Amino acid sequence: MPKNKNIKSILLIGSGPIIIGQACEFDYSGSQALRSLREDGIETILINSNPATIMTDPTMADHVYLLPLTTKSIIKILKEHPHIDAVLPTMGGQTALNLCIEADEKGIWEDFNVDIIGVDIDAINITEDREKFRELMLQIGVGMAPQATATSFLKGKEIAQEFGFPLCIRASFTLGGAGASIVYDEKEFDEALTRGLEISPIHEVMIDKALLGWKEYELELLRDKNDNVVIICTIENMDPMGIHTGDSITVAPAMTLSDKTFQKMRDMAIHMMRSIGDFAGGCNVQFAVSPDEEEDIIAIEINPRVSRSSALASKATGYPIAKIAAKLALGYTLDELDNQITKSTSALFEPTLDYVIVKIPRWNFDKFEGSDRTLGLQMKAVGEVMAIGRSFQEALHKATQSLEIKRNGLGADGKGYKNYDQIIEKLTRASWDRVFVIYDAIQMGIPLSRIHEITKIDMWFLKQYEELYHLEKEISTYTIDNIDRELLLEAKQKGYGDRQIAHMLKCLESEVYNKRRELNINRVYKLVDTCAAEFKAQTPYYYSTFESEVETADGVVSVANESVVTDKKKVIVLGSGPNRIGQGIEFDYCCVHGVLAAAECGYETIMINCNPETVSTDFDIADKLYFEPVFWEHIYDIIQHEKPEGVIVQLGGQTALKLAEKLDRYGIKIMGTSYESLDLAEDRGSFSKLLKENNIPYPEFDVATSADEALAIADVLDFPILVRPSYVLGGQGMKIVINKQELEEHVIDLLKSIPGNKLLLDHYLDGAIEAEADAICDGENVYIIGIMEHIEPCGIHSGDSNATLPPFNLGEFVMQQIKDHTKKIALALNTVGLINIQFAIKDDTVYIIEANPRASRTVPFIAKAYKEPYVNYATKVMLGEKKVTDFNFNPQLDGYAIKQPVFSFNKFPNVNKKLGPEMKSTGESILFIDSLKDDEFYDLYSRRKMYLSK
Repeated sequence: MPKNKNIKSILLIGSGPIIIGQACEFDYSGSQALRSLREDGIETILINSNPATIMTDPTMADHVYLLPLTTKSIIKILKEHPHIDAVLPTMGGQTALNLCIEADEKGIWEDFNVDIIGVDIDAINITEDREKFRELMLQIGVGMAPQATATSFLKGKEIAQEFGFPLCIRASFTLGGAGASIVYDEKEFDEALTRGLEISPIHEVMIDKALLGWKEYELELLRDKNDNVVIICTIENMDPMGIHTGDSITVAPAMTLSDKTFQKMRDMAIHMMRSIGDFAGGCNVQFAVSPDEEEDIIAIEINPRVSRSSALASKATGYPIAKIAAKLALGYTLDELDNQITKSTSALFEPTLDYVIVKIPRWNFDKFEGSDRTLGLQMKAVGEVMAIGRSFQEALHKATQSLEIKRNGLGADGKGYKNYDQIIEKLTRASWDRVFVIYDAIQMGIPLSRIHEITKIDMWFLKQYEELYHLEKEISTYTIDNIDRELLLEAKQKGYGDRQIAHMLKCLESEVYNKRRELNINRVYKLVDTCAAEFKAQTPYYYSTFESEVETADGVVSVANESVVTDKKKVIVLGSGPNRIGQGIEFDYCCVHGVLAAAECGYETIMINCNPETVSTDFDIADKLYFEPVFWEHIYDIIQHEKPEGVIVQLGGQTALKLAEKLDRYGIKIMGTSYESLDLAEDRGSFSKLLKENNIPYPEFDVATSADEALAIADVLDFPILVRPSYVLGGQGMKIVINKQELEEHVIDLLKSIPGNKLLLDHYLDGAIEAEADAICDGENVYIIGIMEHIEPCGIHSGDSNATLPPFNLGEFVMQQIKDHTKKIALALNTVGLINIQFAIKDDTVYIIEANPRASRTVPFIAKAYKEPYVNYATKVMLGEKKVTDFNFNPQLDGYAIKQPVFSFNKFPNVNKKLGPEMKSTGESILFIDSLKDDEFYDLYSRRKMYLSK
């Protein structure tokens, strides 16, 4: 039992819809905390409004409340569960902390006799109120940058006059650096000061002297009630100060820190954590270090909760921070808990890494036309990838291969920048693709000293890049026939992909693959074991690398592979890679349920994914986790090693689906719907032929591959015309055009960014109602799990629409057509598993917009609204274990559930906020209403046409 015997029931506050600055890392920490509490027999009550996450799955907590995160909801829950003993607010990001503080100020916790555990409210106030924090740091002898607080415009101007430019402005009590910026002159300062004062809930900003060029570090700590403190991970930002850590390329362990400075930083972090209050749990501390011999250390901030970095640190070290933090909040001490990886040592230890981690953020600037793409103090990334390698170079390459931005790694793919001015500009104003631009600069011959002078990135990192470039140059002097084993092995050890080596050797990727097999240069898999193999690890969590052969005393030559293959029947689930707009946390939910369902069917489950924020990449979800890029070469090598029965591609969004063709070509079985069917649905021309054969209406359309063809088609179809490319996700590149000039501009634009794509031109059904259906099909029977009607008109992407389940004003005649079309299409496509179909309804005729034979964004929403585990059922159908008729479907929903999109436009103040066919929302929440007379429904319905942009 927990050490605090009085705690039997806990309320956990989630983080709500996903926004930039607060993403699914809190779903991961919340899910881990819930599992950890339940292990101790604690009754768990969860409040969270996000329907797409694993965290709000009914199996995760004893009571799940999908309610808005407000004090009104908190009071409702506390009245229904008067026996709640404590609230744990540290697992739900800033949203949960802010709600906890608000409830505390209103006296709600006191009224219901609820304790706050895991953090001390005074500690939150000290760390969030930058003035109080500064005073405390000076008191305990921790250095800070010269800074002052302003609560008015006038005061801000006075401070600027005193400090001089450049300055940093940060708003108090905000998340993801909202309202923060670096300003270089008075005009910029006035704008940023006004914005910061407005965005801060207490209308306060901290103005500090900008420490541009200083190095930035983060430490992740845990502390128990007996004041035992462990430092789980030290993370170094490759980018210097001035770029938000969420937008920085980060490396663990720290690479360029002297031991003396590291020890000093550790002591400071522990001193800071102990001084901010008496609490047990996780903590994140950020420091700046001067880039000179002195290595002066200055504190930036401290967060007394699990953070974005603690998800990364957990995955990087294998030490589950949130799980242990939840135990500490219950009153356990670190020495009483097990190390989750070895199961034989205690949790009171500091992980040691015998590998390197690199995290690279993933941006979506293409969705925010006109946005400022320069990186600064305000976070703009929507997701991130993490890679594990034996060296910085290998991990860096693997991380770039994980990004899914059509790059094969650094350099050696012919896609680099060649223009000197453009390269200098991108380095000067930190660009999202600077990780590639540094390589391009070296390739162009720009000296390292100049790159360092512009970017202030530590010379050690730049020299690592330079080594890679020299290796590329050397390999390029060989051919596939005369390259020697040693050089090829070195390229693989440094992370170069077969595609890149093929580019250097001017041959095919398959030739490089065959050559390395012939020379016995194969991937080996290593355990992530938290203790550099000093103790035996029990968890099956692997990364790949290449090793030189070692000869033992008795003459046996081999490489050490730690991934032991069993003789059980296996299935691989492909994850969805980094979060982005159009492909988010809902696919993590699907992958987790898919893994669990396959395990129920007796399979050994294998998960491949590279997203550090997700539950699917937790080390104890699948039987085996390969933390690897969802990139063909890596996947194929794992398949060759594990020899599974097949691969599930339906649950990992477009990322997994795009690999279906390769799997099919290499004769690897796809579980569920075949590649032919997946391809038929994606190829808009072939799909429309299928609809025609089945007498199913669709908007008039044609396919174009050039601007000339598109203009000729426009003479036949009437404007407005909807232009959309094939094989894309989240409506990428879709646009409604109303004349020939707009059509020509958009088609030329699209073909420049997606060369060789087939563009579909549809007659846009102006004023139509949009609806969608999700179904499970086993090839013979179809069960429709849900039909949703969009409140906004046709033309706004389904991910950006408010949608109601069930529909609110579609008549019987229309509903019957939707049901008939769904069943016909699912069967015609030979669907085995899930399918999502989107409809436009005009004059009582139901037209088909598109069909996706895979898990869709709405499946988790429908599963939560109807309280049914649809992904579990669908996976069993894909595996051929069950038929649709084997399930006893029993959906339960009184009234309506509304899916409400949430946007992150506040990160891009100058962007056009109109909505259209291209998706822009970063997350969603669920709202339950009893009837259509509800004020919130009325409000949504009355504004439905406001944002439609053509």
